Amino acid sequence: MRAIVISVNFGDIDYQAHAQEFAMLATGAGAEIVATVVAKRDRPDAKFFIGSGKVDEVALMIQSTQPDIILFDQPLSPAQQRNLERVFGIRVVDRVTLILDIFALRAKSHEGKLQVELAQLQHLVTRLTRLWTHLERQRGGIGLRGPGESQLEMDKRMIGDKVRALKERLAKVEKQRATQRRSRERSNTLSVSLVGYTNAGKSTLFNALTRAGAYAADQLFATLDTTTRRIWLEGAGQITVSDTVGFIRDLPTTLIAAFKATLEETVHADLLLHVIDASSPQRDEQLLEVNKVLKEIGAQDIPTILVYNKIDRIGLDPKIDRDETGSIKRVFVSAQERTGLDGLRQAMAEAKTLILGNTNIEYDEHF
Repeated sequence: MRAIVISVNFGDIDYQAHAQEFAMLATGAGAEIVATVVAKRDRPDAKFFIGSGKVDEVALMIQSTQPDIILFDQPLSPAQQRNLERVFGIRVVDRVTLILDIFALRAKSHEGKLQVELAQLQHLVTRLTRLWTHLERQRGGIGLRGPGESQLEMDKRMIGDKVRALKERLAKVEKQRATQRRSRERSNTLSVSLVGYTNAGKSTLFNALTRAGAYAADQLFATLDTTTRRIWLEGAGQITVSDTVGFIRDLPTTLIAAFKATLEETVHADLLLHVIDASSPQRDEQLLEVNKVLKEIGAQDIPTILVYNKIDRIGLDPKIDRDETGSIKRVFVSAQERTGLDGLRQAMAEAKTLILGNTNIEYDEHF
């Protein structure tokens, strides 16, 4: 699908990284980017988000490039999206909708599909309400007689019924997970969850640690479904390791709400391995974005070890960093080359003996 990407620079110092990330999202969704338009603004335009001059520029570009869709690297209000589609004459998809679409594309398990469908419906119903509120204020008039209001109510009721049904089904999944967690707690099994920014290499690291076959690829949101495996560690015995969905900046709140059942694995873990792409120039910002989501889901106080992955790309050797108390603070590994994994196993084994203490790792700006 041929796409024009529109990106707005509000003067952020890391704007370029944001734009590159959105391009990866677009291509990951199957788009062929035929042109990119950058608008510089101090604040969003109320009608079009971008100014009318940029709208005219894009309209001319549409004539010459013949795209199938416009992809917008910011969330749009329903009114802004509708105004842009009227001018451009083709579909406009904003950042939130694109991420939801990618999740729908990548979800494989029954649970994952339920969660994505719930997020899409929750997103749709808010836009449906705003999109048709002008009908609720009208009584009669040309084009407004007949089923306008009743159709809106039917649409909202149908979506509401579907949302309730999905939440009930996901609640059953949550109960099953709770039962499994209680079983692990009774067996004194350490529960470890891999968390991190999308494309940091969590699934590759998970496969290297557990010899599992979880799908791993160099793309954003390569895997969505939580996979859990049991492994045996020298000095720690049996532990469970879970690979979770990756995070991203400005992750839609509807997704966080819908993926509650999956994120429960993170919230109830005994230890988090926060996987960071050591080769990324944005690694510090990505670390903070992940911490922001962890706080949002109530996982900010879980003991955490920072795992700097992909060290082979920047010529670093595997190593372990300890804090002033002697606890392992950071581990440097290459999941792809399978180097530094012994140090990571040692870190998990040591963490099991300290897990009742506060071993949460604070943000560290520099290596």
